[in-house]
Amino acid sequence: MRAVIQRVREASVKTGTATTAIGPGLLVLVAAAKDDSVSDARYLADKIAALRIMADANGKMNRSLTEVDGAILVVSQFTLYARTRKGNRPSFIDAAGTEAARQLYESFIARIKEHRLKVATGSFGDYMLVSLLNDGPVTIIIDSKDREKPRRG
Repeated sequence: MRAVIQRVREASVKTGTATTAIGPGLLVLVAAAKDDSVSDARYLADKIAALRIMADANGKMNRSLTEVDGAILVVSQFTLYARTRKGNRPSFIDAAGTEAARQLYESFIARIKEHRLKVATGSFGDYMLVSLLNDGPVTIIIDSKDREKPRRG
């Protein structure tokens, strides 16, 4: 799974007439690849919850979202798996199919909630308008396939 994490002062997502908003925290755009599993969703959720990118008393990125009692807005975005090498029209063949992606998105959200964070979400698969006030700006990209491998011996 892949996530684009943005530290925000505020963020919102509008679907139809419904708007969901958060105050200070993280906006997370998340996508699943064809070969992803629940372990990828769990890894990504755990990594984001512990990520020390929130400001401490001195303005340094030294605190996690859980430490600052921040909120997280999770929005599905399959276009994070766009291939743009050939031609000018992106290909999305690496993105998971709708049902697999929905299950992984929901697994990711469930795991984030286990960290006792304030969680808001977009509407999976729907057209959405996302607004944010980026704080910093701070933007981090994490891919579950890039995780450190356990050491042997």
